[in-house]
Amino acid sequence: MPAVLKYFCLISFLVVFAVTVRSQNSISPADKRTVSEFEKQAKKYADLRDSLSRRLPRLSDDATPVQISAYKTAFQKSVQSARNNAKRGELFTPAASRQIRVLIKTEFQGWERSELRKTVLEADTKGVPLKINLPYPETKELVEMSPALLLTLPQLPKPLRYRFAGRRLLLLDRDNGLIIDYMTNALP
Repeated sequence: MPAVLKYFCLISFLVVFAVTVRSQNSISPADKRTVSEFEKQAKKYADLRDSLSRRLPRLSDDATPVQISAYKTAFQKSVQSARNNAKRGELFTPAASRQIRVLIKTEFQGWERSELRKTVLEADTKGVPLKINLPYPETKELVEMSPALLLTLPQLPKPLRYRFAGRRLLLLDRDNGLIIDYMTNALP
């Protein structure tokens, strides 16, 4: 490995480490409990959806697009049925939403905040119906999260993803596309 590449890798690691340490050290014990509770609720959802997916017939490696679509629909209906009383704010509680807003605002200042806003607000997410337990429209753009933002936000289990729709922050199930929860005014 060339010396320049090694140096670049070391610098990248140190930056990521510094951001992570700064984020973890700058929040109060009460805020850490809030983040922990959010992560616990996200894990609870992940466990539920994993148990539901195990009940469905497995897709073969050579599944057709029709079979894949039928599986996704069956998975969506299974999760929707199990969460038929789900409400906005079950994961993004007022305390969790407040903490996430603070984390985003603290970590993204100046030109970084401008770039984040530009990326998020330029995406084609207008008209996305934000309803818990409904699928995110496949015709709408999914705004990918920057690595720095993912390091700042509370950690999610593998099946969940953060996504922006305008200034709102969504939790989406990566496999069935359902909106698990969302919060408003996430973007400063």
